[in-house]
Amino acid sequence: MSRSVYVNGAFVPEAEARVSVFDRAFLMGDGVYEVTSVLDGRLVDFDGHLARLQRSCDELSLPNPYDRDRWLAIHREAVARNGLIDGMVYLQVTRGSSGDRDFLWPAPGQCPPTVVLFTQSKPGLADNPAARSGIRVISLDDLRWGRCDIKTVQLLYASWAKTQARQAGCDDAWLVQDGMVTEGASSNAYIVKDGRIVTRQLSRAILHGITRTAVLRLAAEQALEVEERPFSLAEAQAADEAFITSASMFVTPVIEIDGVPVGTGRPGAFVARLREIYVGEMREAAI
Repeated sequence: MSRSVYVNGAFVPEAEARVSVFDRAFLMGDGVYEVTSVLDGRLVDFDGHLARLQRSCDELSLPNPYDRDRWLAIHREAVARNGLIDGMVYLQVTRGSSGDRDFLWPAPGQCPPTVVLFTQSKPGLADNPAARSGIRVISLDDLRWGRCDIKTVQLLYASWAKTQARQAGCDDAWLVQDGMVTEGASSNAYIVKDGRIVTRQLSRAILHGITRTAVLRLAAEQALEVEERPFSLAEAQAADEAFITSASMFVTPVIEIDGVPVGTGRPGAFVARLREIYVGEMREAAI
């Protein structure tokens, strides 16, 4: 079945969705995006994603074309039009097209931003087999640009890293800078040692994950100790458990890093319980 895709104010069949070849996201990677999970036809942590979208736009002096109510209406219409039960809603806002290629940002108001939004169906999203089996990761040098806290469409290195991991027979990559793990290719990274969660503190070096925020809040509510600091690959390999968080993977255990088993080499009870708490809370709070 053809999806109904939102492009610049209207829903159209996906085969008819078009943007200009001069759009700055195509030519310059000049755009931002968000991905919101959908469970049971409802949006997970929608306001968190909208807040981060606004932050990304503000950091790049990129106009956010809609307010919260309009964005919510578009998301809900996309979910309804496509009969989405479990899956994702992807939105992208670019600086638009001023009709030619130019390195300089167009003057404010010179061209309207481009808005694209579409759904992706992922039946059984909350019951991902990776949550039961765990994932294996490799480490790669973090060679991304210095503003990883802005959720831009510049995803070439993340795509390259995931492909390198797959070619190595693994599921994903953890990125390393100065000997310390920054984050996953498209996720935040954590280890668990002696019942304590360790994850890198927020900075320009990592994406300010919406799932990360929710998980750390829930951990605090469960009186779990959290230490926000960098950790090394060796420390991760010696941890009791490890995991990632993202909008599409929720809380997923990591069982191997560069061929070295983490803990028992199988998903552990700590991460399993954290995932259970997160999914339950998000399913209940979805709108």
